[in-house]
Amino acid sequence: MDFAFSPKVRDLQKQAADFLERAVIPAEPTYAAQLREISPWDTPPVIEELKTEARRSGLWNLFLPGERGAGLTNLEYAPIAEISGRSPLLMPEAMNCSAPDTGNMEILTHFATESVRERWLTPLLAGEIRSAYTMTEPLVASSDANNIDTRITVESDGLRITGRKWLATGAMSPRCQVAIVMGRSDPDGARHRTHSLVVVPLETPGVEILRSTGVFGYSDSGHGGHAEIHYDNVWVPRENLLGELHGGFAIAQARLGPGRIHHAMRAIGMAERAFDLMCARVQERVAFGRRLAEQGVVQDWVAEARIRIEMVRLLVLKTAWLMDTVGNRGAATEIAAIKVAAPEMATWVIDRAIQAHGGGGLSDDFPLAQLYAQARMLQLADGPDEVHKMTLARQQLRRYAPAT
Repeated sequence: MDFAFSPKVRDLQKQAADFLERAVIPAEPTYAAQLREISPWDTPPVIEELKTEARRSGLWNLFLPGERGAGLTNLEYAPIAEISGRSPLLMPEAMNCSAPDTGNMEILTHFATESVRERWLTPLLAGEIRSAYTMTEPLVASSDANNIDTRITVESDGLRITGRKWLATGAMSPRCQVAIVMGRSDPDGARHRTHSLVVVPLETPGVEILRSTGVFGYSDSGHGGHAEIHYDNVWVPRENLLGELHGGFAIAQARLGPGRIHHAMRAIGMAERAFDLMCARVQERVAFGRRLAEQGVVQDWVAEARIRIEMVRLLVLKTAWLMDTVGNRGAATEIAAIKVAAPEMATWVIDRAIQAHGGGGLSDDFPLAQLYAQARMLQLADGPDEVHKMTLARQQLRRYAPAT
């Protein structure tokens, strides 16, 4: 394993770090102020300004390999995604590298028909629209995909969709025009051959966006919220099917692999931002006659935070290297591990930074509460930690199973 970055990647790192410090972090107060001034669910105008600057700087669609993207490998993209995680509400979207659009663009690239790619992938790659991915449902434990109740039925030259989804990130935004829907197309089929994925324009008759669900009290309006959607007898043409009928589970797994490592990369950036704030804060504050930085408990937080960040970064880099060399299936153990380890590390570091800031850490005067909400959400997004631990344990125990 060689984690040394090429000159190309080091240049992109430098450009991304410069973009973060020069344009993105100074824009955070403007972003917050514009959120209070615009209509609910609109995107603050400053994001469009940042997108223009990101494109000019060559920081655009870096997540996507091949000719449609920047041609970076997972390992090459890792340090750039980490930098973007330092401002998770602004920088990923400014670079057109934010979820769920990244995963949706990957699916459309590999599994959509040519007409669907032209209609939806092209404007997504240009950053002109947003998209949603609707898998989770309010009435069942969706961590087990076989519980999914949404039905997809074949009708001559089309597909009929009926069901209810929620926590569909981005769907409240007026810029969100299309969703990828996961449903059961063959409820009696083999365990992993019962689902299909379908592209559904949100303007289709029968699609009803019911409400937004918040995250720890935040509306996440800048990202388009997290919607509950009712698909009421919705019909789309057969060409909107992604891949083959009943093959949706495998496609969903293909989507979630890169999505999970991208979340982990950005989680490291969130933790590093919180670490910087914590270390600066404890140098400034005095309690019981000594700076907080001189208190033993605070020194323990700082040391432990650095250890945890570095361990997770190495695991993420190893996972990215394996995905590049042996594929997502060969890296399945590590993907499950980083999906658990990265958000857990980030929430721990951010929590200690909040504690070091005292009451201020709970306020909006610092980005820590928002960072915590984002990091904590990742322990459920793309599958809860418990499911990934179960998968990881089964993979490990299989090696020790008695011979039959």
